[in-house]
Amino acid sequence: MNESGHQVLMEQDVLRRRLDDGDLPDWARKHYETFRETMLGDRDGAPFPCYFGIESERNGDALYTFVDSMTDKDALLALRDTLLEYLDVYPDYSEACSLVAFFKPPAEDLTEADYHEHLWHVLQFLHVNDPEPWPADIPTDPDDPKWEFSFGGEPMFPTTRAPFYDERVSRYCPWGLEITFQPRALFDGITADTEAGQKAREVIQNRIEEYDGVCPHADLGDWGVEGDREWPQYMFSSDESQAPDECPIRITREHPKVPMAPADD
Repeated sequence: MNESGHQVLMEQDVLRRRLDDGDLPDWARKHYETFRETMLGDRDGAPFPCYFGIESERNGDALYTFVDSMTDKDALLALRDTLLEYLDVYPDYSEACSLVAFFKPPAEDLTEADYHEHLWHVLQFLHVNDPEPWPADIPTDPDDPKWEFSFGGEPMFPTTRAPFYDERVSRYCPWGLEITFQPRALFDGITADTEAGQKAREVIQNRIEEYDGVCPHADLGDWGVEGDREWPQYMFSSDESQAPDECPIRITREHPKVPMAPADD
């Protein structure tokens, strides 16, 4: 952790020091500064809806990385390695330790459909290059209410922000794709079947209406609840005609799916 460069796993204080020293690309600075301002600022007096995200940024609980491309193999392999390192360290780092991945802005403007395609390409790439088998207790069919994207043997909830959101500003990021990876273990004690979880959802949904000025998205739901599905929540649609009707990822329990490169001596 905290190795040199920007496609590595970084703590908040290291990230901010590198930004102050000019050691990160300009696009990385814009991405992170916008993220931090969103988490800790407000919109017409309304705070960001997810108070867990606010506290994580305020307390330095999260870890971060930057990714040079949404499509380049080497950039995505670097993300795979960073995500594996994150999964190794997060349980001892913080009880609220998510991984925020900022992707280099594309060279040209992209449509909403493009961003959906890129997100699922990233997740499919991670799945195919996962060194661990798909968890035995997680279904492989995304149409199962207990399906969850998994990597490194851990179910996780990746949420995104992107430039195409007009009204749903809590999901808006002007620079490009942003994915926050949250292992399912971070939700222990605040799931939908707990009193704390129900209260948290009520607070967050009320704050969504106040912050975005629109009702919570129709696809907002809970893992394992009949009728709810996880995959549409990873990147909420703004224009339904540009969003996939079916989950684009293809999951297999076949393992390994690709040969792993030998470790350096």
